[in-house]
Amino acid sequence: MKLLRVGTAGAERPVLLDATGVLRDLSGIVPDIDGALLADDAALARIREAAAAGELPALDGTGPDASRIGPPVARIGKVVCIGLNYHDHARETGAEPPTEPVIFLKAPDTVVGPNDTVLVPRGAAKTDWEVELAVVIGRTARYLESHEEALAHVAGYAVAHDVSEREFQNERGGTWDKGKNCETFNPLGPWLVTADEVPDPQALPLRLWVNGELRQDGSTADQIFPVAEVVRYVSQFMTLYPGDVINTGTPAGVALGQPEPKPYLRAGDVVELEIEGLGRQRQQLKDA
Repeated sequence: MKLLRVGTAGAERPVLLDATGVLRDLSGIVPDIDGALLADDAALARIREAAAAGELPALDGTGPDASRIGPPVARIGKVVCIGLNYHDHARETGAEPPTEPVIFLKAPDTVVGPNDTVLVPRGAAKTDWEVELAVVIGRTARYLESHEEALAHVAGYAVAHDVSEREFQNERGGTWDKGKNCETFNPLGPWLVTADEVPDPQALPLRLWVNGELRQDGSTADQIFPVAEVVRYVSQFMTLYPGDVINTGTPAGVALGQPEPKPYLRAGDVVELEIEGLGRQRQQLKDA
């Protein structure tokens, strides 16, 4: 299933994108798409049954915010990110491939809709792009032992844009947090595609364009630590709850890896990104 949320920020309604491309209103069946829903097999089964029976009404497309797509998951508990997780991205940045996954966190309030405006922070000089496969957790996970067990805890997948301010991240001291947690720095969506529709998360092409120029063109097959290992590994250090999100890293092609002068993002730039089968995002940048 492709699940999404449509409407004004903070007041989105749950929606299903059916096989014909029609948006179907789920608000008569479930209150929202969040961790509680993703952990409720019976509720998910009701959605599937209603869709198969043709019982879901088409979304009413009227209203000033009917066309806005919000993040596909509400009330995210935490966003866990994996750094330097593609062989080609490690090479382009001059870093040694890590021997264990590099973990950092983004605050949940960095998450915005897939087409919402991205703000360039005040004082920023090196704002960068990163297309990433996001993993959404569906069952509480702690101390998982196997890759099979790890994948059984995944509710689905989505497109994430891990926007980064490299000067804040790398040149201002401390950890990466200052360059990763700026407002609007994690567009997510458009859809949450349930895991049953993604048989191999290691075979997904992902691409990103800046002002129409292709900048990233990679595949999750190049990940150093595959999705199953990332979920298993993270569960050794923190409990993952339904609705938590893991951004699994980015392929080569970021501004940081380009020759001087590096083409960092500026207000007015347009970034578009996609992962095959998971949808497409588009953001325009403006100054905060």
